[in-house]
Amino acid sequence: MAPRNDTPLDTSFKLELELSDPHYSGSVRYLQHGADSPLIRWHCHKEYELHLIVATSGKMFIGDYIGNFSPMHLVLTGPHLPHNWISRLDEDEPAPLRDMLLQFSGDFIQQCKAIMPEMGMIDGLLKKASVGVMFEQSVALEVEPLFRQASQTSGFSRLVLFFNILERLSREKDYRLLSSTSFDPLLDESAIDRVNVAVNYIMQHYQAGLTLEDVASEVGMKPTYFSKFFKRSTGIRFIEFVNNLRINRACERLVGTTESITDICFQVGFNNIANFNRRFVSLKGMTPSDYRKQAAMRYYRPGGHIPAPKSD
Repeated sequence: MAPRNDTPLDTSFKLELELSDPHYSGSVRYLQHGADSPLIRWHCHKEYELHLIVATSGKMFIGDYIGNFSPMHLVLTGPHLPHNWISRLDEDEPAPLRDMLLQFSGDFIQQCKAIMPEMGMIDGLLKKASVGVMFEQSVALEVEPLFRQASQTSGFSRLVLFFNILERLSREKDYRLLSSTSFDPLLDESAIDRVNVAVNYIMQHYQAGLTLEDVASEVGMKPTYFSKFFKRSTGIRFIEFVNNLRINRACERLVGTTESITDICFQVGFNNIANFNRRFVSLKGMTPSDYRKQAAMRYYRPGGHIPAPKSD
Protein backbone atom coordinates (compact mmCIF):
# COMPACT_ATOMS: atom_id res chain seq x y z
CA MET A 1 0.00 0.00 0.00
CA ALA A 2 1.41 3.38 -0.99
CA PRO A 3 2.04 5.87 1.83
CA ARG A 4 -0.61 8.52 2.24
CA ASN A 5 0.32 12.15 1.58
CA ASP A 6 -0.58 13.05 5.13
CA THR A 7 1.29 10.17 6.76
CA PRO A 8 3.86 11.70 9.13
CA LEU A 9 7.50 10.91 8.85
CA ASP A 10 9.05 8.95 11.69
CA THR A 11 11.32 11.60 13.22
CA SER A 12 12.78 9.63 16.11
CA PHE A 13 16.53 10.05 15.58
CA LYS A 14 17.71 6.81 17.14
CA LEU A 15 20.43 4.63 15.63
CA GLU A 16 19.47 0.97 15.43
CA LEU A 17 21.74 -1.07 13.17
CA GLU A 18 21.16 -4.76 12.76
CA LEU A 19 24.51 -6.31 11.93
CA SER A 20 24.07 -9.60 10.14
CA ASP A 21 27.49 -10.91 11.22
CA PRO A 22 28.72 -8.87 14.22
CA HIS A 23 31.93 -10.88 14.59
CA TYR A 24 32.90 -10.63 10.93
CA SER A 25 36.47 -9.38 10.58
CA GLY A 26 36.74 -9.29 6.79
CA SER A 27 37.44 -6.34 4.54
CA VAL A 28 33.82 -5.69 3.49
CA ARG A 29 30.93 -5.75 5.91
CA TYR A 30 27.35 -6.44 4.95
CA LEU A 31 24.70 -4.86 7.19
CA GLN A 32 20.94 -4.60 7.03
CA HIS A 33 18.05 -3.17 9.04
CA GLY A 34 14.30 -2.77 8.81
CA ALA A 35 11.85 0.10 9.11
CA ASP A 36 9.97 -1.31 12.05
CA SER A 37 12.94 -0.04 14.08
CA PRO A 38 14.39 2.25 11.38
CA LEU A 39 17.86 3.70 11.07
CA ILE A 40 16.82 7.21 12.04
CA ARG A 41 19.96 9.05 13.04
CA TRP A 42 22.02 11.82 11.51
CA HIS A 43 25.45 10.25 11.72
CA CYS A 44 28.81 9.93 10.03
CA HIS A 45 31.82 7.61 10.22
CA LYS A 46 35.18 7.03 8.58
CA GLU A 47 34.03 4.20 6.28
CA TYR A 48 32.46 4.28 2.83
CA GLU A 49 28.94 2.86 2.63
CA LEU A 50 26.88 1.70 -0.33
CA HIS A 51 23.19 1.84 0.61
CA LEU A 52 20.45 0.00 -1.25
CA ILE A 53 16.94 0.88 -0.03
CA VAL A 54 14.60 -1.99 -0.88
CA ALA A 55 11.39 -0.92 0.93
CA THR A 56 9.51 2.21 2.10
CA SER A 57 9.63 5.82 0.93
CA GLY A 58 10.51 9.02 2.74
CA LYS A 59 13.17 11.69 3.17
CA MET A 60 16.89 11.37 2.62
CA PHE A 61 19.57 13.64 4.09
CA ILE A 62 23.06 13.42 2.58
CA GLY A 63 25.34 16.23 3.77
CA ASP A 64 23.36 19.37 3.00
CA TYR A 65 21.16 17.60 0.43
CA ILE A 66 17.50 16.93 1.22
CA GLY A 67 15.39 14.82 -1.12
CA ASN A 68 12.99 11.92 -1.45
CA PHE A 69 13.71 8.20 -1.66
CA SER A 70 11.72 5.11 -2.59
CA PRO A 71 12.50 1.41 -3.16
CA MET A 72 15.46 0.57 -5.37
CA HIS A 73 17.31 3.68 -4.23
CA LEU A 74 21.11 3.29 -4.41
CA VAL A 75 23.56 5.77 -2.83
CA LEU A 76 27.29 5.67 -2.12
CA THR A 77 28.48 7.82 0.81
CA GLY A 78 32.09 8.67 1.59
CA PRO A 79 33.99 9.01 4.87
CA HIS A 80 32.66 11.60 7.34
CA LEU A 81 29.71 12.51 5.13
CA PRO A 82 26.62 12.76 7.40
CA HIS A 83 23.63 10.82 6.14
CA ASN A 84 20.20 9.59 7.14
CA TRP A 85 17.04 8.08 5.64
CA ILE A 86 13.70 8.66 7.36
CA SER A 87 10.84 6.38 6.29
CA ARG A 88 7.23 7.44 6.02
CA LEU A 89 5.33 4.51 7.49
CA ASP A 90 1.74 3.40 7.74
CA GLU A 91 0.93 1.62 10.99
CA ASP A 92 -0.07 -1.53 9.14
CA GLU A 93 2.94 -1.50 6.80
CA PRO A 94 5.99 -2.93 8.61
CA ALA A 95 9.18 -3.35 6.62
CA PRO A 96 11.49 -5.90 8.28
CA LEU A 97 14.12 -5.27 5.59
CA ARG A 98 14.51 -1.68 4.43
CA ASP A 99 18.21 -1.03 3.92
CA MET A 100 20.96 -3.32 2.64
CA LEU A 101 24.46 -1.87 2.74
CA LEU A 102 28.09 -2.68 2.18
CA GLN A 103 30.67 -0.93 4.34
CA PHE A 104 34.39 -0.69 3.60
CA SER A 105 37.35 1.46 4.56
CA GLY A 106 39.56 3.76 2.54
CA ASP A 107 42.62 1.99 3.98
CA PHE A 108 41.42 -1.30 2.50
CA ILE A 109 41.02 0.29 -0.93
CA GLN A 110 44.50 1.84 -0.76
CA GLN A 111 46.03 -1.50 0.17
CA CYS A 112 44.31 -3.11 -2.80
CA LYS A 113 45.56 -0.40 -5.15
CA ALA A 114 49.12 -0.92 -3.94
CA ILE A 115 49.12 -4.48 -5.31
CA MET A 116 46.42 -4.25 -8.00
CA PRO A 117 46.84 -1.27 -10.38
CA GLU A 118 43.46 -2.12 -11.92
CA MET A 119 41.82 -0.74 -8.78
CA GLY A 120 42.65 2.73 -10.05
CA MET A 121 39.51 2.58 -12.17
CA ILE A 122 37.39 3.29 -9.07
CA ASP A 123 39.26 6.46 -8.07
CA GLY A 124 36.68 8.70 -9.69
CA LEU A 125 33.82 6.86 -8.05
CA LEU A 126 35.33 7.18 -4.58
CA LYS A 127 36.08 10.85 -5.11
CA LYS A 128 32.44 11.48 -5.96
CA ALA A 129 31.43 9.63 -2.80
CA SER A 130 32.78 12.52 -0.72
CA VAL A 131 29.55 14.38 -1.54
CA GLY A 132 27.31 11.33 -2.04
CA VAL A 133 26.44 9.64 -5.34
CA MET A 134 22.90 8.54 -6.22
CA PHE A 135 22.44 6.06 -9.07
CA GLU A 136 19.48 5.38 -11.34
CA GLN A 137 16.93 2.75 -10.35
CA SER A 138 18.01 0.60 -13.30
CA VAL A 139 21.49 0.33 -11.77
CA ALA A 140 20.02 -0.56 -8.38
CA LEU A 141 18.03 -3.36 -10.00
CA GLU A 142 21.22 -4.70 -11.60
CA VAL A 143 23.18 -4.85 -8.35
CA GLU A 144 20.38 -5.98 -6.03
CA PRO A 145 21.04 -9.71 -6.71
CA LEU A 146 24.70 -9.15 -5.80
CA PHE A 147 23.67 -7.51 -2.52
CA ARG A 148 21.46 -10.48 -1.69
CA GLN A 149 24.28 -12.89 -2.48
CA ALA A 150 26.63 -10.84 -0.28
CA SER A 151 24.18 -11.18 2.59
CA GLN A 152 24.60 -14.98 2.42
CA THR A 153 28.38 -15.12 1.97
CA SER A 154 31.59 -14.02 3.64
CA GLY A 155 35.32 -14.03 3.01
CA PHE A 156 36.60 -14.20 -0.54
CA SER A 157 33.15 -14.90 -2.02
CA ARG A 158 31.82 -11.64 -0.64
CA LEU A 159 34.93 -9.81 -1.80
CA VAL A 160 34.38 -10.97 -5.38
CA LEU A 161 30.77 -9.71 -5.27
CA PHE A 162 31.94 -6.40 -3.82
CA PHE A 163 34.48 -5.86 -6.61
CA ASN A 164 31.82 -6.71 -9.20
CA ILE A 165 29.53 -4.05 -7.76
CA LEU A 166 32.28 -1.40 -7.65
CA GLU A 167 33.30 -2.19 -11.21
CA ARG A 168 29.73 -1.76 -12.39
CA LEU A 169 29.26 1.54 -10.56
CA SER A 170 32.59 2.92 -11.76
CA ARG A 171 31.38 2.50 -15.38
CA GLU A 172 28.06 4.25 -14.79
CA LYS A 173 27.70 7.63 -16.52
CA ASP A 174 24.20 8.48 -15.31
CA TYR A 175 24.31 9.52 -11.67
CA ARG A 176 23.63 12.49 -9.41
CA LEU A 177 25.98 14.17 -6.94
CA LEU A 178 24.07 15.12 -3.79
CA SER A 179 25.72 17.36 -1.19
CA SER A 180 27.11 20.73 -2.23
CA THR A 181 30.11 20.24 0.01
CA SER A 182 32.22 17.45 1.43
CA PHE A 183 32.78 17.13 5.16
CA ASP A 184 35.90 17.02 7.29
CA PRO A 185 36.24 14.66 10.30
CA LEU A 186 35.61 17.42 12.86
CA LEU A 187 32.85 15.88 14.96
CA ASP A 188 33.29 13.66 17.99
CA GLU A 189 30.52 11.43 19.32
CA SER A 190 29.27 14.11 21.71
CA ALA A 191 28.96 16.65 18.89
CA ILE A 192 27.14 14.13 16.69
CA ASP A 193 24.67 13.49 19.51
CA ARG A 194 23.97 17.22 19.73
CA VAL A 195 23.43 17.39 15.98
CA ASN A 196 20.96 14.51 16.31
CA VAL A 197 19.02 16.42 18.97
CA ALA A 198 18.99 19.57 16.85
CA VAL A 199 17.88 17.86 13.63
CA ASN A 200 15.28 15.85 15.51
CA TYR A 201 13.84 19.04 17.00
CA ILE A 202 13.85 20.81 13.62
CA MET A 203 12.05 17.88 11.97
CA GLN A 204 9.34 18.01 14.62
CA HIS A 205 8.84 21.79 14.60
CA TYR A 206 9.84 23.20 11.19
CA GLN A 207 6.19 23.69 10.22
CA ALA A 208 5.71 26.04 13.16
CA GLY A 209 7.42 29.32 14.00
CA LEU A 210 10.79 27.71 14.58
CA THR A 211 13.73 29.98 15.47
CA LEU A 212 17.45 29.44 15.83
CA GLU A 213 17.09 30.44 19.49
CA ASP A 214 14.57 27.63 20.03
CA VAL A 215 16.90 24.96 18.70
CA ALA A 216 19.96 26.41 20.43
CA SER A 217 18.10 26.22 23.74
CA GLU A 218 17.12 22.62 23.02
CA VAL A 219 20.79 21.58 22.73
CA GLY A 220 22.01 23.84 25.55
CA MET A 221 24.00 26.30 23.45
CA LYS A 222 24.04 30.04 23.03
CA PRO A 223 22.50 31.05 19.68
CA THR A 224 25.69 32.52 18.21
CA TYR A 225 27.73 29.42 19.03
CA PHE A 226 24.97 27.10 17.87
CA SER A 227 24.78 28.89 14.52
CA LYS A 228 28.48 28.24 13.88
CA PHE A 229 28.25 24.70 15.26
CA PHE A 230 25.32 23.79 13.01
CA LYS A 231 27.02 25.15 9.88
CA ARG A 232 30.22 23.29 10.70
CA SER A 233 28.36 20.06 11.46
CA THR A 234 25.95 19.96 8.52
CA GLY A 235 27.62 22.11 5.89
CA ILE A 236 24.58 24.38 5.66
CA ARG A 237 23.27 27.34 7.63
CA PHE A 238 20.40 26.76 10.03
CA ILE A 239 17.91 28.92 8.13
CA GLU A 240 18.84 27.28 4.82
CA PHE A 241 18.33 23.83 6.33
CA VAL A 242 14.88 24.79 7.64
CA ASN A 243 13.84 26.50 4.40
CA ASN A 244 14.99 23.50 2.34
CA LEU A 245 12.82 21.24 4.46
CA ARG A 246 9.84 23.56 4.08
CA ILE A 247 10.20 23.93 0.32
CA ASN A 248 10.69 20.18 -0.08
CA ARG A 249 7.48 19.53 1.81
CA ALA A 250 5.70 22.21 -0.24
CA CYS A 251 6.74 20.43 -3.45
CA GLU A 252 5.17 17.22 -2.17
CA ARG A 253 1.90 18.99 -1.42
CA LEU A 254 1.90 20.86 -4.73
CA VAL A 255 2.13 17.53 -6.56
CA GLY A 256 0.11 15.34 -4.22
CA THR A 257 -2.81 17.59 -3.28
CA THR A 258 -5.11 20.22 -4.77
CA GLU A 259 -4.61 22.61 -1.85
CA SER A 260 -4.11 26.26 -2.69
CA ILE A 261 -0.58 27.61 -2.83
CA THR A 262 -1.41 30.05 -0.03
CA ASP A 263 -2.60 27.22 2.21
CA ILE A 264 0.53 25.19 1.45
CA CYS A 265 2.72 28.20 2.20
CA PHE A 266 1.42 28.43 5.77
CA GLN A 267 1.17 24.68 6.32
CA VAL A 268 4.88 24.16 5.70
CA GLY A 269 5.95 26.92 8.06
CA PHE A 270 6.21 30.17 6.08
CA ASN A 271 4.28 33.14 7.43
CA ASN A 272 4.60 35.31 4.35
CA ILE A 273 3.56 34.32 0.83
CA ALA A 274 6.06 36.68 -0.79
CA ASN A 275 8.93 35.12 1.17
CA PHE A 276 7.65 31.64 0.33
CA ASN A 277 7.56 32.45 -3.40
CA ARG A 278 11.03 34.01 -3.28
CA ARG A 279 12.55 31.02 -1.48
CA PHE A 280 10.79 28.60 -3.79
CA VAL A 281 12.11 30.29 -6.94
CA SER A 282 15.60 30.43 -5.43
CA LEU A 283 15.66 26.67 -4.78
CA LYS A 284 13.57 25.32 -7.66
CA GLY A 285 14.13 27.90 -10.40
CA MET A 286 10.40 28.44 -10.93
CA THR A 287 7.32 29.64 -9.09
CA PRO A 288 5.15 27.24 -7.05
CA SER A 289 2.41 27.63 -9.67
CA ASP A 290 4.76 26.70 -12.53
CA TYR A 291 6.12 23.77 -10.50
CA ARG A 292 2.61 22.41 -10.01
CA LYS A 293 1.79 22.82 -13.71
CA GLN A 294 4.96 21.05 -14.82
CA ALA A 295 4.44 18.26 -12.30
CA ALA A 296 0.89 17.78 -13.56
CA MET A 297 2.16 17.44 -17.12
CA ARG A 298 4.79 14.93 -16.00
CA TYR A 299 2.21 12.64 -14.44
CA TYR A 300 -0.43 13.08 -17.16
CA ARG A 301 -1.57 10.00 -19.04
CA PRO A 302 -3.75 10.03 -22.19
CA GLY A 303 -7.38 9.81 -21.11
CA GLY A 304 -6.43 10.75 -17.55
CA HIS A 305 -7.77 13.59 -15.49
CA ILE A 306 -5.72 16.17 -13.63
CA PRO A 307 -7.73 17.71 -10.74
CA ALA A 308 -7.87 21.46 -10.82
CA PRO A 309 -6.03 22.97 -7.84
CA LYS A 310 -7.80 25.34 -5.52
CA SER A 311 -7.49 28.94 -6.64
CA ASP A 312 -5.53 31.41 -4.53
